[in-house]
Amino acid sequence: MDIRELQTFRHLAQSLHFGKTSRACNMTPSALTRMIQRIEHNVGESLFIRDNRSVSLTAAGKAFQRYAEDVCQRWVEFQNDLSTIEGLVGKLSIYGSVTAVYSILSSILFEFRRMHPAVQINLETGDAAKALTKLWNEEVDISIAALPEKMPKDLAYMKVTETPLVFIAPAKFPDTVVYTGARIDWEKTPLIMPDQGLSRQQLDRWLNREELCANIYAQVAGNEAIIAMVSLGCGVAVIPRLVLEKSPLHNEIKILKSTPKLTPFSIGICTLKKNISNPKIKALWGIAANIS
Repeated sequence: MDIRELQTFRHLAQSLHFGKTSRACNMTPSALTRMIQRIEHNVGESLFIRDNRSVSLTAAGKAFQRYAEDVCQRWVEFQNDLSTIEGLVGKLSIYGSVTAVYSILSSILFEFRRMHPAVQINLETGDAAKALTKLWNEEVDISIAALPEKMPKDLAYMKVTETPLVFIAPAKFPDTVVYTGARIDWEKTPLIMPDQGLSRQQLDRWLNREELCANIYAQVAGNEAIIAMVSLGCGVAVIPRLVLEKSPLHNEIKILKSTPKLTPFSIGICTLKKNISNPKIKALWGIAANIS
């Protein structure tokens, strides 16, 4: 078995979910199943207990997990040693929203590529709310993420910018916002909610504090999708102002006034503390510190 198979096994041993691991490792579920069966054949023991509802490790699986963790860590250390001998080589995986790539990463990655052309950059874009989960699942080396109010102990981060959260409405569908006198009626105005993440947490706290029964039109993943739905007159929403400023639909949107004030987002470059000594991560960290 090769290092990729051990890395895939390690991910599955942590997620205990074939669907999540197959997506994270860019494999079909059937290919993942065949890989695990091949590993089990080589080991000579069943490593997972599978039924229709759950996946768990066998005793042999737990022992093999320790072996896989050790080998994968030694592989990382070997790659780090190569980088100190031959200059930076290998792969660096990064996750962020489209907005983060445009507004934060573009200048950093340009300089990184100029200085370290032998490093292969794997850049993945998606919902900003998934950025830290991607790190904790060890699917990526670095994420651009909104920093939580209480920082996890295992996270290393560098704040690069701050952006307020704003309530937005469609510019061409004025009847979307329902008023009672001069005040917005938040129980009648349709609200497009993020399905997870810090924006959702802040909205939930505000609704609970005001004891409002929200008229939720939809729960959506990704700020870009939320802006698109607002521009079509589906409802109002809360997004980071930075996202709106970079959106191609910003002319279709207006920022509502006289709305509740929510805590601004601090945006940072994040990695796991145990990976901060990785020469590739350290190099990008230094470039980001000089540019920010």
